Amino acid sequence: MLRNMTNPLRNTATARLSALANQLVPTSQPIVASNTLSYQPATFPTNSSFSHPPQRYQQHNQQQHPSRSYSTMSQANQAAHPLTMIPGPIEFDDEVLAAMSHPAVPHTSPTFIKIFQESLQLLRKLFFSTDPNAQPFILAGSGTIGWDVVGANLIEAGDAALVLNTGYFSDSFADALEVYGAKVDNLKGPQIGSKPSLEQIEAALKAKTYKIITITHVDTSTGVLSDVEAISKLVKSVSPQTLVVVDGVCSVAVEPIKFDDWKVDFVLTGSQKGLATPSGLSVLFASAQALDVVKNRKSPSGSYFASIPRWLPIMQAYESGKGAYFATPAVQNVYALLASLRQFATSSEQLEERFAKHAATSDYVKDTLAKAGLKTVSVDRESSAHGMTAVYLPEGISNADLLPLVLKKNVALAGGIHKEIVSKYFRVGHMGISATTPSLGHIDTALNAILEALKELGYTY
Repeated sequence: MLRNMTNPLRNTATARLSALANQLVPTSQPIVASNTLSYQPATFPTNSSFSHPPQRYQQHNQQQHPSRSYSTMSQANQAAHPLTMIPGPIEFDDEVLAAMSHPAVPHTSPTFIKIFQESLQLLRKLFFSTDPNAQPFILAGSGTIGWDVVGANLIEAGDAALVLNTGYFSDSFADALEVYGAKVDNLKGPQIGSKPSLEQIEAALKAKTYKIITITHVDTSTGVLSDVEAISKLVKSVSPQTLVVVDGVCSVAVEPIKFDDWKVDFVLTGSQKGLATPSGLSVLFASAQALDVVKNRKSPSGSYFASIPRWLPIMQAYESGKGAYFATPAVQNVYALLASLRQFATSSEQLEERFAKHAATSDYVKDTLAKAGLKTVSVDRESSAHGMTAVYLPEGISNADLLPLVLKKNVALAGGIHKEIVSKYFRVGHMGISATTPSLGHIDTALNAILEALKELGYTY
């Protein structure tokens, strides 16, 4: 069960929050946190019955990679709450939440310009991009706004779009593109939980010229992982003019995306999943080829707020260390994003370590559930995401039975969302500190809650 730690002196906790905030504030005026904290720290113990996790998972806690050492106190200052193990939003580090509580600051001040500048620079590292003609964007909004940015800027009425469909969010991306006048073709695998083959994709590209092809890197409704590298390289060999657009909402900072090497043209994501930051930011990355397509449109961008021509000079100004204005950025969210990026995206070594930890945690979760006789929605391990797992319910057990019972054990899971199997499965998220910091006990706590609840509902294996 979730336990409250003994409440420390308020001044000690206050001083810690102030210190964390000041790490992100290059000003002569220190930030002093409020001395009226209204919450108690909490911890998530490891009440694990899984006494022998695989060696690959155990290595997380052995500091094999010195580039980043996570503190076991990474959630020491948070109020007691059910453990959030859904596919986003995820559990957050104290440093990130402290940054989110930054006091008001003008969005065109030298202080904030430096924060925004570093955030954009670290996004280049996150995407392994050194191309000065490519451009990262940080907008206020959810990941869904990324679909609007794609539709409003890369699509003109009548353009053909090929959507590689692996679930609910692929369907939704297709719907969004149609709003902007795209003629959409959906390409699916043979069954739910599968993905289109490279042979299917190649045949489609040879049969018709497409303006864009969209890849939902991880479809959060099914947990299916697509091979962006192989698909993108195939597209550029068969149809070089086709833009490769990646929906990375549930993959960025969990799965690698080597933007330049893979010849990707556009990536969109949100802040609340792998980026390990509270909801509120739409993060985008555009190639020179994508920006040229925008520049050479026959008609104006189909949106005011989601217009790349309006945002591009703003992002370029901030990245060069100058202030600019089109619409007010989400200042505190950007502070939080930078706090998170500094934890894992300052070098390629940090990133590779992070990807490896997510992969190891994913294997551990899926192996544990498989040993309990549970089946994933994704048809094979190669097609399975590393930041979440979609799991079929045992026969005779519903989400209405399982999820409230798991929540009573202080773990929040997500139900199904794919319309064809919505009542037949549930979803577990394992991203961010939950996956990279085993000492927190999040993974075993969640797995124990699931298996104990199933046992109480009469399931045996």
